[in-house]
Amino acid sequence: MNIPFNKPFLTGKETTYIEHAVKNGKISGNGVFTQKCHSFFEQQFQFKKVLLTTSCTDALEMAAILLDIQAGDEVIMPSYTFVSTANAFVLRGAKIIFADSSPQNPNIDITKIESLITNKTKAIVVVHYAGIACDMDVIMDIAGKYGLFVVEDAAQAIDSFYKGKALGSIGHLGTFSFHETKNIISGEGGMLVINDERFIQRAEIIWEKGTNRSAFWRGEIDKYDWVDIGSSFLPSEIIAAFLYAQLEQLAKIQAKRQVLWDKYYEQLKPLQELGLIKLPYIPSYATNNAHLFYIICRSVTERKKLISFLQSKNINAVFHYLALHKSPYYIDKHKSNKLNYTEIYASSLLRLPMYYDLEIEQVEQISKLITLFYKQ
Repeated sequence: MNIPFNKPFLTGKETTYIEHAVKNGKISGNGVFTQKCHSFFEQQFQFKKVLLTTSCTDALEMAAILLDIQAGDEVIMPSYTFVSTANAFVLRGAKIIFADSSPQNPNIDITKIESLITNKTKAIVVVHYAGIACDMDVIMDIAGKYGLFVVEDAAQAIDSFYKGKALGSIGHLGTFSFHETKNIISGEGGMLVINDERFIQRAEIIWEKGTNRSAFWRGEIDKYDWVDIGSSFLPSEIIAAFLYAQLEQLAKIQAKRQVLWDKYYEQLKPLQELGLIKLPYIPSYATNNAHLFYIICRSVTERKKLISFLQSKNINAVFHYLALHKSPYYIDKHKSNKLNYTEIYASSLLRLPMYYDLEIEQVEQISKLITLFYKQ
């Protein structure tokens, strides 16, 4: 039996709600389903203001515009992340200052941030890898000390918390992804969270192509005009309708994913105890939203052999990010010291199949095969 790495989960209501959106006669953005999604997030997670976007990439690009990133500004972020985290700020002319990952997990090493700050630093972007929180108190204290903005790249972190606060609600801005590999999906899709009131009005304008059209639709002005830079960041009602069907089933989806995650951990823990692999580390201040399950192999060669072994059994396990500081685009621009832990995760981290329709028996099967590989 073939076990894919990912399989999008459908609740059954997606096409029904899309049909409703079509029959409502408004399928461009910011209609009924967009508002339903906005209300859900603001009530469920105490986000001050949210705006759906067509991707997390778009949300990050909005964040860079809102922070008024200019040529020469420096932005600190982890190197172990998706290219969009960096690209959004590079597009505004920023110089990216890459930080190493923590020895415990792929999140940014908070002990390295302060030494990277200069008089050109404008923002710190943190990535909650696998939905596991960075230590946000420390990060916000550093940002406050130096007058910096904090953006939470919470692409993988829906329904995950730091000391009881929803991830994405702590920094000045937060961004989420609803790509088909995430817990909650809309095919492509994302969201910007605005936690700092001074950015709310401008965020709506940037979201609506640089116009004050949102205020016009609310009847606050009698015509709308071009008032700032922006782009077409808002998604259609079709995407929002699909997403709302998923949000209604959030608790059910999360519960099943947690059971699968716990089973992986239970089955693979003996290999960690033997020192053969490392399993995800979750600090006491963080919750686990079961976004992904990974293991850390002992070398890139071992990882390649394990991937091949699992593929021979029709199981699709994949590695994750390559280190951005060593990418063809940035290698000549990165001048700082070696990022040792980033390179360990880039060469040794392996993601296992994880999706709602995965069965407990399949997790047991995958775990047994990994155990067999190490016994051999």
